[in-house]
Amino acid sequence: MTFMDVHTHAFHPKIADKVLSQLEAHYGILPVGNGLVEDLLARLDRAGIDQAVVHTAATDAAQVIPANNWALSLQAGYDGRIRAFGTMHPDYPEPEKELARIARKGIKGLKFHNDFQGFPMDDPRLVDILALAGDRFAIMFHVGDRHAPEQNPSCPMKMAALHERFPDLPMIVAHLGGYLHWKWALDCLVGTGVYLDTSSSLAFIDDETLKTIFARHPRERILFGSDYPLFDPADEAWKLQKRLNLTDSELEDILANGARLLG
Repeated sequence: MTFMDVHTHAFHPKIADKVLSQLEAHYGILPVGNGLVEDLLARLDRAGIDQAVVHTAATDAAQVIPANNWALSLQAGYDGRIRAFGTMHPDYPEPEKELARIARKGIKGLKFHNDFQGFPMDDPRLVDILALAGDRFAIMFHVGDRHAPEQNPSCPMKMAALHERFPDLPMIVAHLGGYLHWKWALDCLVGTGVYLDTSSSLAFIDDETLKTIFARHPRERILFGSDYPLFDPADEAWKLQKRLNLTDSELEDILANGARLLG
C-alpha cells in the first residue's frame, strides 16, 4: 500500500516566512514546520508516509499561472513523492485553456479556498469552473472557519449544494467537513458521497463528534491529511489512531485511501 497525506502546503523559500506569518495571524495556530519541501519530506519519512499532496490557491487571477507553475515544478521533482493540485480563480479569463495545460502535464486535482480566494462557494462562476473540470480532476475544498456558516464564504451547506449539483465529481472536503463547522457537517455532508480529510480537525474537535463522523461516514471516503506546516504528519496520525482506538490495520487503510483515490 502507498500511504498518502492528502493535505499539505509547501512554499517557495522566498515567501515561506511571510506565508507562515499570515497563517498564524488568521488561524491563531503556530506552525510546527517551516513550510519548505525538504522539511515536509523529512516529516513524511518520520511518519512512514510515502507521498503528500501539496495544495496552493490563487488569491487573484494574476496568481493562477505562477501558482500552477509552482505545482508543476513540485510534481516534476522529488522522485514522485509530491502530488500537486493546481488552482483556478473565477476572474481568470481563460480557465479551460489553463485547466487543459495542467491536466496535460499530469495534475490530477484542483484546490479551492474560498475564504482566502475572495469569492463565496455558491458563486455561479465556481459552478462553471467545476463543469469545465469534468472528469479530469479531483477537487479539494477548504470548508469552515470561525464565523457562522451564513457569514462565511465556505460552509457545509454550500458544499453540500455543490456536491448535489456534481454528484460524480470527486470532492474532498477538508477538515472533516468544515473547520469548526462540524455540527453542520453532520447534518448535510457526513454519510454522503464526498471524501472527508482529517486535516486541522483533531486539535479542535470533541471526541463525541469525531467518533460520530467516523461512525456515519464511509471509511473508504475518509482521507488522512495533516495540513502541514500547521501540524506534523506523524503527530496527526498518532492522534487519529489513539482518539479513535484504531488498529494498525485500520489506520493504514485510512493512510492508503488517498492513493486509492488519486491512482
